[in-house]
Amino acid sequence: MAIDWYEEFVDTDHTPGPDELVALYYFEPAAGISKEEAVGRIASESSTGTWTTLFTMPPRMRDLQAKAFEIEGNYVKIAYPLALWEEGNAPQLLSGIAGNVFGMKALESLRLIDASLPADYLRHFKGPHFGMEGIRDMMKVHGRPLTGAVPKPKVGFTAEEHAEVGYETWMGGFDFVKDDENLTSLSFNRFEDRVRAMTTMRDRAEQETGDVKSAFINITADTETMKKRAEMLADYGWNYAMIDVVVTGTAAVATLRDHCSDLGLAIHAHRAMHAAFDRDEKHGITMQFLAKIMRLIGVAQIHTGTAVGKLVGTKAEATVLADMVREKHTNAVDHMALDQDWGAIKSAFPVSSGGLHPGLVPDVLDIYGSDLVLLVSGGIHGHPKHAGRRHGHHAGN
Repeated sequence: MAIDWYEEFVDTDHTPGPDELVALYYFEPAAGISKEEAVGRIASESSTGTWTTLFTMPPRMRDLQAKAFEIEGNYVKIAYPLALWEEGNAPQLLSGIAGNVFGMKALESLRLIDASLPADYLRHFKGPHFGMEGIRDMMKVHGRPLTGAVPKPKVGFTAEEHAEVGYETWMGGFDFVKDDENLTSLSFNRFEDRVRAMTTMRDRAEQETGDVKSAFINITADTETMKKRAEMLADYGWNYAMIDVVVTGTAAVATLRDHCSDLGLAIHAHRAMHAAFDRDEKHGITMQFLAKIMRLIGVAQIHTGTAVGKLVGTKAEATVLADMVREKHTNAVDHMALDQDWGAIKSAFPVSSGGLHPGLVPDVLDIYGSDLVLLVSGGIHGHPKHAGRRHGHHAGN
């Protein structure tokens, strides 16, 4: 009897309407489960279904059922009526299309690849406050990538040492100095001390170069603490805040997007923990979908990998990812992305980082073009000439 119930969620004759949200999954059924039953269970669990057959179902509820409408090998597209999704609520969307479905015994594995969001769903989200052009205007940088570097080692510097390396970085021509993902407010480098020290060095570097200088200072914490840290950054004349967006979650990021916008701060989204979701090619959530959700919520830029550095990711993935955050319309790419019109949602910068050094930069630009934020860190700070140059530089002050 239960099999019949799941089959009600499969309709290969269905054509999604413009007001339906469509999700693309890769799936592998568990032993003894047919593909049809497996996709019916995904559609059921992520919409109105339950584990048992219900004999009385009001007709209006049938209208809310998701429909698996296209099965191609181990890929399935599922259409969802718009009424299933609360307006402007990204966590609720994830609860459906990326929730219980991952724990079902009927599936050996399941991967959410992408979801095409209809115009009526998008209009309840604000997206990025600035857009790429707004960021370029703010930083007075046009026609080239924005650049930044992370003081290395990741943690260990005092606030003053960190700011000292920051000053060197800015004087070396970089636009940004970036905290690492695990540097927040540690006993030897408190957030407040770092902000003050960095502000002094930023003002000096701006005075000496005549260029706008900024930093991605990491405010990651509980939501209320992040708000206070964002306020301190604004008080000290900063225009950015950095958040580890995967670990803090979509709810906190959405709250901080509004708070930061009110303060005139752009959000630099670090993707720490993303690989827990996206590294297994058969299970979890793709990076392009994580990036899409973060653009929807409204970050100014997000890490997308390099395709040539130390972290996993292919050139094709990097291109899809860059399009996902930058383009007004992203085209479907077989088994990697669905068609998406972004409407009034502004663009965000992809951030290329991870094992980059100057020799790899041309390869990165071949993939991304000039609309990106380029982070080169260990590849500079680990250079044998770096220590000598630093001491030499101090002699000139």
